[in-house]
Amino acid sequence: MAINKILVVDDSTVDRVNIQNIVRDAGYEVIDASSGQQAIEKASSEKPDLIFMDVVMQQMDGYQACREITHNESTKDIPIIFVTSKGQKADRMWAEMQGGKSLVQKPYTPDQIIKEINKFNK
Repeated sequence: MAINKILVVDDSTVDRVNIQNIVRDAGYEVIDASSGQQAIEKASSEKPDLIFMDVVMQQMDGYQACREITHNESTKDIPIIFVTSKGQKADRMWAEMQGGKSLVQKPYTPDQIIKEINKFNK
């Protein structure tokens, strides 16, 4: 599957814009969401090829949003990569159990973000 459109989800404007810039500079179309609920709605309406999702967000965290997206027939095949300050082994296992395909720990480098995209860019 070729990656063209990427959804970036983070309630922190600074973190969201930072990943958007990395992704856009690498030549991908970017859409964004600032909450878990928005992520679910945009995943359904925009059908991105990949999602970068923060974990700690108000109202609905990234894990809950991931479960909703991966259990919906129309969005279940969209890979979700968590981007979080939580990087312990247990956090990685929990992310995988929620349906996440990978986890990038903050602070990250642009190379780490691009490497994650490349894993799914076939």
